[in-house]
Amino acid sequence: MHKEMDVAKRAKVIEWLKTEVVDHVSRLFKALWEGSTTRVTDSLASLIVSSYILGRRLGISYRDLDESILEKLKKHKQDGHQLEDWYQDISTLEDHMRKR
Repeated sequence: MHKEMDVAKRAKVIEWLKTEVVDHVSRLFKALWEGSTTRVTDSLASLIVSSYILGRRLGISYRDLDESILEKLKKHKQDGHQLEDWYQDISTLEDHMRKR
């Protein structure tokens, strides 16, 4: 019985985290509309935190998520992503991630 309750609790937490991600995206869009840099920053931070925690609840370690992000950035650079060509955003983010 305890194991069934634990599975139900885990499923409920995952569903709650999914709604948190959607809520943070909504708040981000509203902050962008209003032009509030403080609220945009807060919304982005909340979205990133919720995404990391959701990943952890789904069995993905923070380290594995970081490594996957770095691999994605590497692939974007190799594929000539426009943001890399125009602004070097991909390289800048990759450097930031590697220095942490």
